Amino acid sequence: MIRCIATRRPIRKAGIEMYGELLKRLEERFQANMHRHQGIEWEAVRARLRAVPDKLCSLQAMEETGGEPDVIGVDEQGHYIFCDCSPESPAGRRNTCYDRSGQDERERKGVYPQGNAVDGAAEMGIELLDEEQYRALQQVGPFDTKTSSWIKTPEDVRKKGGALFGDYRYGRVFFYHNSAGSFYSSRGFRGLIRV
Repeated sequence: MIRCIATRRPIRKAGIEMYGELLKRLEERFQANMHRHQGIEWEAVRARLRAVPDKLCSLQAMEETGGEPDVIGVDEQGHYIFCDCSPESPAGRRNTCYDRSGQDERERKGVYPQGNAVDGAAEMGIELLDEEQYRALQQVGPFDTKTSSWIKTPEDVRKKGGALFGDYRYGRVFFYHNSAGSFYSSRGFRGLIRV
C-alpha cells in the first residue's frame, strides 16, 4: 500500500475501485463537453486510467481543489491530456504566490499566502501550464474570464523577480507579469497531467 502525495489517501496499485466516484464525475464531464476532445472515446480514456491508476490521485487532487479536470487532447506520445477546465481559476488554489522564493519573501514581511503555484502543482503531481499550453486550453474555453492563473515562467524572467499569469478578456488571451510574491483572491493556477 502506498499513499497519494496529493490527497494523502492510500492507493492500491492493483486497482482503481476507490476512485469510483471520481471516475463517474470524469465521465460525466467528458460526455457533457465533447467539444474539448473530439474524436476521443471515453472507453479508451477509462482503459488508460485503469492501466495507470497512480494518476488518479493527481486527478482527485485536481477535482478536490476545484479544477474540474477534463481531457483536452492527446500528445505526441499518445497520452491523454487532462487539464483543469473549471470556468475560473480553481478556487482551492487561489491566494498563492508564484513560487517558494516569492512566498518566503511575503512571509518574512508577516504576510501569509495560501502556498505557491510551483510547489502546489508538484505536490499534486501535475504540470503548471506554460504560455503555449494556456493558449491551447483557451481553444476549448473560454476560461479565466473573471480570474487569472499563474503560468510557468521562463527562467530569465524569474531571475529578475517576475512571474507570469494569464487570463481571457475581450475575446483573447492576455499574459501579464507580477512579482512572484504577489497573491490575490482572484488568482490561482491551472495544471495538466498526461495519462
